[in-house]
Amino acid sequence: MKTIQSLKMNKNIFSVVTNFSEANDMEYWFSLSPLERLEAIEIMRQIIYGYDPTSDRLQRVFTVIKHP
Repeated sequence: MKTIQSLKMNKNIFSVVTNFSEANDMEYWFSLSPLERLEAIEIMRQIIYGYDPTSDRLQRVFTVIKHP
């Protein structure tokens, strides 16, 4: 699975489109396999919410206390 660190943006390519190109977007997404779509969703989630594998950990729910 791809991560943000493994992706590189090609800054030489730039396109301007209108919001009326939804039909082309649907064709593109339907042409991908389900796994490729899930990978794209995960990459977008990491971009939006941030991702740092060294600091992201599960929240501690339980605490250990001594019973008298």
